[in-house]
Amino acid sequence: MTEQILSLNAGRKVQPGDIVTVKVDLVYAHDGTAPLVISAIKDEIGLERFEPKTSVAFFIDHVAPASTVNAAEVHRKMRLLAKNNGINLYDVGRGICHQVAPEEGLVRPGYVVFGADSHTTTLGAFSSFATGVGSTDAVVAMLLGKNWLKVPEPVKIKFEGSIQKGVMGKDIALHLVGLFRAGSMTGKSLEFDNVDSISIDSRMTITNMATEVDADAAIMPTDKKLLNYYKFELGMEVEHITPGPRAEYADTVIVELNNLEPLVSAPPNVDNVHAVTEYEGVEVDQVFIGSCTNGRLEDLEIAARILNGKKVKTRCIVIPASIRVYQKALSMGIIDVLIKAGCVVGPPTCGPCVGAHLGLLASGETALSTSNRNFPGRMGHKDSKVFLASPATAAATAINGKITDPRGYL
Repeated sequence: MTEQILSLNAGRKVQPGDIVTVKVDLVYAHDGTAPLVISAIKDEIGLERFEPKTSVAFFIDHVAPASTVNAAEVHRKMRLLAKNNGINLYDVGRGICHQVAPEEGLVRPGYVVFGADSHTTTLGAFSSFATGVGSTDAVVAMLLGKNWLKVPEPVKIKFEGSIQKGVMGKDIALHLVGLFRAGSMTGKSLEFDNVDSISIDSRMTITNMATEVDADAAIMPTDKKLLNYYKFELGMEVEHITPGPRAEYADTVIVELNNLEPLVSAPPNVDNVHAVTEYEGVEVDQVFIGSCTNGRLEDLEIAARILNGKKVKTRCIVIPASIRVYQKALSMGIIDVLIKAGCVVGPPTCGPCVGAHLGLLASGETALSTSNRNFPGRMGHKDSKVFLASPATAAATAINGKITDPRGYL
């Protein structure tokens, strides 16, 4: 699929290792990376106004609403540049870029996407080649509608069996991170097979965390489930991107879903992955359910299912990934359940995941989070600790105030 998409966008057949110029269908940046984009355009190139040569979007999501004067100034500059140059702006409250882009139909199967954020790989769940780039590369793609890249080697990941009780897409993602280890997939793209049983929300979680093993991209095939998403959620007919019968891979990995159990990534590294039972009973000061990894409807729904009629014993912060997710959760009664359980529900934003606001950790505190990174200082003080887990594990942990296997609540 990697070669198929890049060949279409390069206008010629490509193969792994080729350095090619490709048409870029979507470029986006957020308030964490847009300052460098704006500086490159205005200060280095000297442009006040320009006409983007492709679809460009700005998202105000990392520190939203602004919690500092510096953040407010960044937001102001983004709004001004977007207004003057026809850039789509998704302002405070709309949600996290990787969630909102597909909700708005900005990405389609066969697209090449350059995002000024490492977790742009998330959009590979929609059969696109989506890769994180630096702000300079994002600017080039904005101004020219194209950019160069080196075609990565595809690695096939085939799912077999069925997902067991208490296991979510996050557990599949953590399993892969623990299996491959951080940094092992540089110059490679992950291509998934036999994904029929995996929801769109879970697919996004899996492709989101592909960047934690340094994969250039992570691509899910176009199947009936994805076609129905575009048809019924967005009213769109889209292309089919599936591997050809003669597709060749650098490696093939089989994942037996039957054998997976709830997992945690223990501090201080994301690839320090273990069964949740190995850490059961570890006390936590805070639980966070949200982020571009696990702030989707499926995630809030399972959390509410576990928390229904119960009370949390520790701080529990829940942040929907987008306003659409928030609205759906409201209409389904999910938000009401979470609030009654004692959770703090915040506006759509990255929030504590990036150590920005809405729930930072103090020295010596421990959190269990549904986000994607747990290096020292990620969510606050450098002497705090972060465990990563699924929303099911997070909800069960919040009930007891210590790491808990969710299977006893399902």
